[in-house]
Amino acid sequence: MATEKPLAAVVMAAGLGTRMRSSVPKHLHPLLGKRVVDWVLDAARAAGVERLVVVVAPGNEDAFEGVEVAVQEQPLGTGDSVRSAARRLEEFQGRVLVLDAAAPLLTAEHFAALLAEHDRQQAEVTILSFESEGLPYGRIVRGEDNSVQAIVEDRDATEKQKEIRELNSSIYVFESAPLWQALSHLDPHNAQGELYLTDTVANIVAAGGRAAAWICPDPQATLGINTRAELAVAAAVLRDRINEEHMLAGVTIVDPGTTWIEAGVELAQDVVIHPFTVVRGRTIVATGAEIGPNVAIADASIGEGASVGPFCYLRPGTVVEAGAKAGTFVEIKNSRIGARTKVPHLSYIGDADIGEDTNIAAANVTANFSHEPGREKGRTRIGRNVRTGVDNTFVAPVDIGDEAWIYPGTVITEDVPPAALAGFPPRQVNKEGYVHRERDD
Repeated sequence: MATEKPLAAVVMAAGLGTRMRSSVPKHLHPLLGKRVVDWVLDAARAAGVERLVVVVAPGNEDAFEGVEVAVQEQPLGTGDSVRSAARRLEEFQGRVLVLDAAAPLLTAEHFAALLAEHDRQQAEVTILSFESEGLPYGRIVRGEDNSVQAIVEDRDATEKQKEIRELNSSIYVFESAPLWQALSHLDPHNAQGELYLTDTVANIVAAGGRAAAWICPDPQATLGINTRAELAVAAAVLRDRINEEHMLAGVTIVDPGTTWIEAGVELAQDVVIHPFTVVRGRTIVATGAEIGPNVAIADASIGEGASVGPFCYLRPGTVVEAGAKAGTFVEIKNSRIGARTKVPHLSYIGDADIGEDTNIAAANVTANFSHEPGREKGRTRIGRNVRTGVDNTFVAPVDIGDEAWIYPGTVITEDVPPAALAGFPPRQVNKEGYVHRERDD
């Protein structure tokens, strides 16, 4: 059995945000929980790439970790971009994927199919092509025997060549030695005065090498992002993929078209997601939880059978334990809501720990602020089986003991002992033991 050749990848990420009308390079824009380029890098890793070289513009070296970085000092074209990476890979022998950092819809499966065709054809270069009409992309020029001869850029194509429907996606796999040789023969004699990577195909053929193409069955997957409109198209495609994956795994998504779930989210079986819900970051939702409608969640943990929404915002650091409820017009940040505890409506809970079986009445607020710049916010602790009243404010740091009751309309500024009744505005009064005496009566 033949040993599979080593596989490296060059990711062209030196483009700027010119057509994005942005100070942020196009490949660094956020897209469903990752940057655009991270979708490309993750797909390359999943396809078995052993060495990843990312080509960047000067000043963007620090945008990447866990990869090799090469700098394209001047924007001299795609050929020069790959030549910048070649200096890091000049000793590498094997296959080299060349990828566009702004093409996030191609998957490891697409790359695997491209590599398989490359090996089957025993080619020196294989192009990932697609079929379409009316797009200003390079044309795949074939000979009379249907063999790939060259790629002609749209600006340089004749009227006859512009009729060709097979287009270049700017994704390739090369054998390393022919690639380095072809790069050395590039020249800028073209409409844009640049070094075209596409010219390497004709150079390889002219040197007696074989060029091939794998036609991608899904032209949409080849979409390269250059504008914010294209970014939105890519986001919708990825949204649908993510939602379908969750639904096939046992999650109910009532309206996938209005549900946005980022790539890092974990949803267990029998979770129900209602319309107009956004789930972001490293959120984890346990089995049987019900989310939405009109809910936004980021970096939170939702326990088994919990209920969130409608019209609720869970911010980073929030934990809603099993059977608990975060209800209508509720915002929770960096807080733990205990098992079976209810925060039903119109409340803000921030930097707080609430025990199990507690009921937070309407319009409660944990007021967390620091009197000194740079000092950490205090925390509010509300124990188990506590009953708060309407319009309570808890000024941190404050500790509400287990089984305490809070009188409506009270601002709580001091600790409340367990089983006490506290409140009676305008000043807080604690009636210790009140709750137990009422039950005994």
